[in-house]
Amino acid sequence: MPTDRDAIAALIYAYAERLDAGDFEGVAALFAHGGLHSNKNPAIRRGSAQVIEVYRSTVALYDGSPSTKHVITNVVIESGADGSAAARSYFTVLQARPELPLQVISVGRYHDRFARVDGFWGFADRLILVDLIGDLRFHLKRAAVAS
Repeated sequence: MPTDRDAIAALIYAYAERLDAGDFEGVAALFAHGGLHSNKNPAIRRGSAQVIEVYRSTVALYDGSPSTKHVITNVVIESGADGSAAARSYFTVLQARPELPLQVISVGRYHDRFARVDGFWGFADRLILVDLIGDLRFHLKRAAVAS
């Protein structure tokens, strides 16, 4: 039987896997009871409907995939006395396209809070801290690059 730490780590990895697959609906489902924001866009998007709109409006897809791989490292999970949990981790996003050689396009950190809803762990809040930015021309939609 998976531990709470296993379940929380699985959420962190599921986010990356679903995003790399272009499964925006799956990503949004992880935030059914939570919110998402970043140091580049501090407006908090809450719930699945708002989160899916963020990804649909900003991330470019090629045959259903953004042609990326999110590598998640340095995962530290902490349990709260009130039954909540928090985590910190690093992310490195790689991308390759026929017109773009394999390269790192973004590096940063996730600061997450988790809550148990109906017996299952879910994201309560994810703060995406983007530390380094590479060539995002093929990752973000044109309007997102301009903003």
